[in-house]
Amino acid sequence: MRNIIQAIQTMPKALLFTALLFTANAHADISKTDPYAMIQQVADITFKRVKDEQAAIRSNPNLLKKVVREELLPYVDYRYAAYKVIGKNLKKTTEQERKAFVPVFRDYLVTSYAQVFTLYNDQTVEFEAGRKLDKQKIVAVKTRVLQPGGEPIDISFKVRKNRKKNEWKAFDMIAEGISLLDSKQAELSSIIRQKGLPHVTEMLKEKAERDVVFKQGEP
Repeated sequence: MRNIIQAIQTMPKALLFTALLFTANAHADISKTDPYAMIQQVADITFKRVKDEQAAIRSNPNLLKKVVREELLPYVDYRYAAYKVIGKNLKKTTEQERKAFVPVFRDYLVTSYAQVFTLYNDQTVEFEAGRKLDKQKIVAVKTRVLQPGGEPIDISFKVRKNRKKNEWKAFDMIAEGISLLDSKQAELSSIIRQKGLPHVTEMLKEKAERDVVFKQGEP
């Protein structure tokens, strides 16, 4: 299965998160108890910052990593996502290996999301209206990216409720039917099985440390 980042490179807002960071005080008005409102509020803040800091970002694209960490990460359950990627291989890993993998996977997501933000060009995003929440533990929040002269892009963010903390966080994104976690799990599962989780941790660490770049032809 092709890598999710490659699959959505024509979708400037496909990674509204996931993906996922300002200080807690700066985002005190964003509630994690309503997944629909949370997604929209975080997206609005993130894209406004990218737009406002566009000149500095053009000069130093790695600033997008800072934006992702500060505006998105508090609302992404990267630990849960990391464990989902390990999947059926979980029992073959040690606690120490998993502890080493989680922060590296987090940093990999930050770099991946930051790279996609280079495609941002002030597109419009429509958000699904909030729905009544009963006892659901996981819900999908639907959005639609509107691109002038192009077909709308359907995006869903899967968010999970932590019942102990009574808060929601995103853990997966589905763009045009392609799941970030399913794609990454399919890509890494056999490698984890054959070479072990530490090998994959080092592989993702290298990717996480790569610079963010504006590719030729991008806006």
